[in-house]
Amino acid sequence: MQDRNDMPDEGKPTAPQGQEARSAGDVLSGPGVDNPSVAEPTEPREPAPAKPDQEAPATVSPTGRPSGAGPELREQDGEWLTTAQGNRLYDTDHSLKSGARGPVLLQDHHLREKITHFDHERIPERVVHARGAAAHGVFEGYGNAAEVTRAGFLKAGVETPVFVRFSTVLGSRGSADTVRDTRGFATKFYTDEGTFDLVGNNIPVFFIQDAIKFPDVIHAGKPQPDREIPQAQSAHDTFWDFVTLHTEATHHTLWNMSDRGLPRSFRMMEGFGIHTFRLVNAEGGTTLAKFHWKPKLGVHSLLWEEAQLLGGLDPDFHRRDLADAIEAGAFPQWELGIQTFPDTPDQTFEGIDLLDPTNLVPEELAPVQPIGLLTLNANPTNYFAETEQVAFHPGHLVPGIDVTDDPLLTGRLFSYLDTQISRLGGPNFAQIPINRTHAPVNDMLRDGMHQTAVHAGVAAYRPNSLDGGCPFLAGADDNPYVEAPVTVPEASKVREAPETFADHFTQPRRFWRSMSPVEREHIVAAYTFELGKCYEQAIKERGLQVLANIDPDLCAPVAAGLGLPAPEPTVPIEDVDPSPALSQLGDSWPPEGRVVGIVTDADADLDAVRGVQRDLLSAGLVPLIVAPTGGTLGDGDGTVDVQRSYATARSPEFDALLVAGSVARGDDAYGARDARAAGDGAADPRMVLMLDEAFRHGKALGAWPGAEDALRTAGIPVDAPGVVTGGSGAEILDELTTLLTEHRVWDRFPPAQ
Repeated sequence: MQDRNDMPDEGKPTAPQGQEARSAGDVLSGPGVDNPSVAEPTEPREPAPAKPDQEAPATVSPTGRPSGAGPELREQDGEWLTTAQGNRLYDTDHSLKSGARGPVLLQDHHLREKITHFDHERIPERVVHARGAAAHGVFEGYGNAAEVTRAGFLKAGVETPVFVRFSTVLGSRGSADTVRDTRGFATKFYTDEGTFDLVGNNIPVFFIQDAIKFPDVIHAGKPQPDREIPQAQSAHDTFWDFVTLHTEATHHTLWNMSDRGLPRSFRMMEGFGIHTFRLVNAEGGTTLAKFHWKPKLGVHSLLWEEAQLLGGLDPDFHRRDLADAIEAGAFPQWELGIQTFPDTPDQTFEGIDLLDPTNLVPEELAPVQPIGLLTLNANPTNYFAETEQVAFHPGHLVPGIDVTDDPLLTGRLFSYLDTQISRLGGPNFAQIPINRTHAPVNDMLRDGMHQTAVHAGVAAYRPNSLDGGCPFLAGADDNPYVEAPVTVPEASKVREAPETFADHFTQPRRFWRSMSPVEREHIVAAYTFELGKCYEQAIKERGLQVLANIDPDLCAPVAAGLGLPAPEPTVPIEDVDPSPALSQLGDSWPPEGRVVGIVTDADADLDAVRGVQRDLLSAGLVPLIVAPTGGTLGDGDGTVDVQRSYATARSPEFDALLVAGSVARGDDAYGARDARAAGDGAADPRMVLMLDEAFRHGKALGAWPGAEDALRTAGIPVDAPGVVTGGSGAEILDELTTLLTEHRVWDRFPPAQ
């Protein structure tokens, strides 16, 4: 079948009459390839191709063999509606009945096929990480990891296709993106040595030390079973009951109460492998290691008020942000790094137990060494086929990467495989296109539900002679996967944890003391809110006791907010050195991918607006035009497309705002139509609110000459930190771009005295 991209122009799908193909220069296009017509199209045409920013799973066979076919092989084909077997249909709006008003006939095979498939469109959603977003990309190794691992995809210049899925943990698929929660960061590497899955989170430590407690922590965090509320939140009694009784959860909980629980974007979020892995080099030497993903844009977060607003304004904020950035060409990037430690018999480093997943190793003690670059450059073509059906498993390993005896990791090695078999309908989930390895497969696994490979030969066993002995075992020179020969100590069978797992407060104390003053205030606010939402007084008091054991300076303001006395610590408060690497503040980062709202109107200097728009795009930022109504501004060749109207814009989706025109009241500014528009005055109350929010949230603000009154109307001092006025549009833009490198104007957030 000929690739549509290689077709001559006359063979490609064309837009029907009244329907125009989208411009390649669109900053953010709509959901389709073409601009739709107002009337229903009636002229038959071939299905629309994928959008330019989309990519589908590689067209390999169920056994990993490249097919040589283009991605359109899996797409729908032909201009006519058909049954699943290819029979053309003349009607899909009416059941086959005995007369127009008669009963529906059982023989209606199209009705039964259509309804039966619909009934089974949804597969069981993930118990955790149900709500996700994903993208395709490429990983390139730097080659500097050869001393510690023989993994081929880490060699210099080797490019490996990847599929990355980001997610929240607690919420269902229908929950909001911006809830306070841990985020998943799972990467599938399609290496030529087999698939490697690095299944991690945006927090480097976990709630529990042993996988046997995983059902407990998830049952506690999920909505309470009597009312099935609250959704996608930890601010309720069952969660805090568990984590305050089970204090090994303290470190992870503290991270979650910090700004790390509210990432600004998946693109500005760290990822961690959580566990300690064992790396094996070409000579068989072993090294213990932890994996880190470091975003090129830096690590940034939403404010709590922004997260709450976005939960109602745009519950899909994070997935939209990721997809829009990729479509706009602002490809997100992360460096993969490793912390390495000697593989000693006690598996500790600087007194830190490396098998305890509630521990981290400060980067000041073991620096993160970059070993490769990940770039996400294509959106999925179909959410269900790719993002929903992708199956990760920590046991998907490649030569040079092995596991350790971390009891949480050991349980995950069983749980993930078992879950995929249940959720994806059988043992052949690896044959779903997004899960197919890009390495040759000859596994002797046969049959089962959803078997799509057609196996030849008769001997699905070995040794055999009927198939000439195939498949054969790989020899030492054939690069097999060999587990590191680690000595297992003689010991009794027991159900207990090592003594080194018993300290639950030293590492949380280090995290608290590593935070900047404003980050500490956010943590205090988070604990006050979460514990304040609990009903039981005993749980609040127990939570305060946990905070007192972390640091009295954390406990006291939370206790004051709850109206309770602050308890004394029940453990010694050890002096620990802070780790500056744990703070999100104190550095500057590239502004690429940031969203800048340009507030303007039809009476503004539209030539200058277009110039600023071009400058932002050239710098890798995403400009969105905000105007009183949708549509376009201006006429002729000088029009400007509007991406947001006053009715649809709100401050949390922007990283900075540039007022480049009037904010006069729009024609639809009626309180009965939009409560935000209620009130008197010449300025549109919705824009006044948006500017006020942006200022309170520490966003960079700019106003062209003549537009400063809009800031004053919103009560914003034009000489306040991070407010830029005067000069040309280009000069203001330069200052705004510089301010964006620090994410927010932190000088607007003085700490409590």
